[in-house]
Amino acid sequence: VPDTAAATLGRAMSGRTPTRSIVALSIGGCGSAAALRICDPLLPYLAREYDVGLAAAAQTVTAFAIAYGLLQLAYGPIGDRYGKYRVVTIATIGCALTTLACAVAPTLPALVAARAFAGATAGALIPLSLAWIGDVVAYERRQSVLARYLIGQMFGIALGQVLGGIGADRFGAGPVFLALAAWFAVAAVLMGRYAPASEEAVHHGGRGVVRRFLAVLDVRWSRVVLLTVFVEGLLLVGALAFVPTHLHRVYDLPLTAAGAIVMLYAAGGFVYAVLSPVLVRRLGEPGLAAGGGVLLTLCFVGLAMRTTPAVAAIACLAGGLGFYMLHNTLQVNATQMAPAQSGSSLALFACILFLGQSSGVTLAGTLIERVGTGPVIAGAGVLLLVVALVFALALRRHRA
Repeated sequence: VPDTAAATLGRAMSGRTPTRSIVALSIGGCGSAAALRICDPLLPYLAREYDVGLAAAAQTVTAFAIAYGLLQLAYGPIGDRYGKYRVVTIATIGCALTTLACAVAPTLPALVAARAFAGATAGALIPLSLAWIGDVVAYERRQSVLARYLIGQMFGIALGQVLGGIGADRFGAGPVFLALAAWFAVAAVLMGRYAPASEEAVHHGGRGVVRRFLAVLDVRWSRVVLLTVFVEGLLLVGALAFVPTHLHRVYDLPLTAAGAIVMLYAAGGFVYAVLSPVLVRRLGEPGLAAGGGVLLTLCFVGLAMRTTPAVAAIACLAGGLGFYMLHNTLQVNATQMAPAQSGSSLALFACILFLGQSSGVTLAGTLIERVGTGPVIAGAGVLLLVVALVFALALRRHRA
């Protein structure tokens, strides 16, 4: 398989940061993250609207996440062949159309199908944007540029929760999806306006792509990282998807207010972005993973207890910080778990993560109908601590 990494890095070292293009990509990434989370506060509304249980309504979350995760594997080679920025732009146009289809879906099965297509198009935006930034930004500037790009993703998580809550309380699902479709349309226009003058495509054979994925799985540390991120996604998102519903039931909050509290989870990501230099220096990677697990446990156990909305808000903020401490440690290791196959490593990492998330939402929805939201959220928190501590120990041994 031809490797043009050195040539790409040489071009990145000599060029200036394409700020406007990256801002356009960040706006698209914001929409992608919002689309992923927008149905969480809508679940009680959808259950009432279609006269189904929460598990059935949660198919709108599951369908999106499965398609989002599976298509990660395809978009890497497609981006290499036709140009990453170009593919992201086309996929963003697709996001506008598929989200519009969600807005006009007449039945729950139609909405689930539309959400699957929406996930398939949204799956290209964040991974290929990160890969394109890696191609065009010099290494010494890359970390700070990526941090700024990811602000869009963090804001998108919050935006999705708030939009979904507003729809559940006031306007219904249709207008919410229309607003998100308009967001994608604006992002696509900006991407086209600030597209790079030229973009080199790299042609890989299909067998070469398969060999790259197999090479990643052949590394023992790769399997450890991938298994950990699968379980993390299963537990974390499985519980997080039902936190707005839990807050609505326990405190009788409007779903808009419940979504706003969960929005503080994304704010925890901003706290991590500010504190990360100090945290990395003082804790190291194993300490970050273990500390993140502790904060996530405190978050979910605190949410499960019947305290006050203020405590729930603090718990969400702490949980967001804990998530980024743990997940960023996993993500950094994903870039190095098979250095010769870094692109395939990240594609496989993203795919496994979202398969875990989609499985978690289905499992949590089924359990919640039997035991309620509190025990499921608390149980996920305790298990996340176990996962984080085991990974921290494995990471310490791997580094040694």
